[in-house]
Amino acid sequence: MATSSEIIRVEHVGKVFDGGITALDDCSLSISRGEVVAIIGPSGSGKSTMLRCLNLLEQPTSGKVIVDGVDITDAKINLDLHRRKMGMVFQHFNLFPNMTVKKNITLAPVHLRLKSQKEADAAATKLLERIGLADKANAYPAMLSGGQKQRIAIVRALAMEPEVMLFDEPTSALDPEMVGEVLDVMKELARSGMTMVVVTHEMGFAREVADRVIFMDSGKILEVNTPDELFDRPQNPRTKLFLSKVL
Repeated sequence: MATSSEIIRVEHVGKVFDGGITALDDCSLSISRGEVVAIIGPSGSGKSTMLRCLNLLEQPTSGKVIVDGVDITDAKINLDLHRRKMGMVFQHFNLFPNMTVKKNITLAPVHLRLKSQKEADAAATKLLERIGLADKANAYPAMLSGGQKQRIAIVRALAMEPEVMLFDEPTSALDPEMVGEVLDVMKELARSGMTMVVVTHEMGFAREVADRVIFMDSGKILEVNTPDELFDRPQNPRTKLFLSKVL
């Protein structure tokens, strides 16, 4: 569960894309170490843009993103160093097709000289055992199911030993029968105390696993509450309308 120690603070962040399209409008939030935060809302509400602003994959047009006390929107900081604190898992797995599963996992830690190849291999083996895919270490991505690829993508992010994991609709590209195996890995991560921010359409997951749920629409954060309060007693009329259609 969440602690009082803040790890991410978003202050009045806005994002306007070329053509004057406002994706984020004066968004502020705080995330504590060890907290699981789910971001929900209709398509085009700004959820993924918000997530991508947390590690500056999208550069905010205005406002600040503060990670571990450091303003990462400051041009003078070493952004790559701070990005290492945040693992990211996308809708599509982005595995290197010409590399084995183990090589996909060990590439970044070895390339960045964070671990020797031997250390990275040992860590990869442990991570694969943790998600039940140790037998796939020498397989290539084309030999895996969608659910297996996404679990490998999660492990690849974990291999960098991040402090925070960001998930951008990690199950939306999967066949329905593969969704559960990915959500199970994410639930285990949450139980282990990992700080997680998850953009998701999986309302059951948000209710079960999140400490807090954020509802967004039209680039704004309209409601933030515990899962029970937000799902059972939503305060904002737009939240009520959205939930009436998806639950």
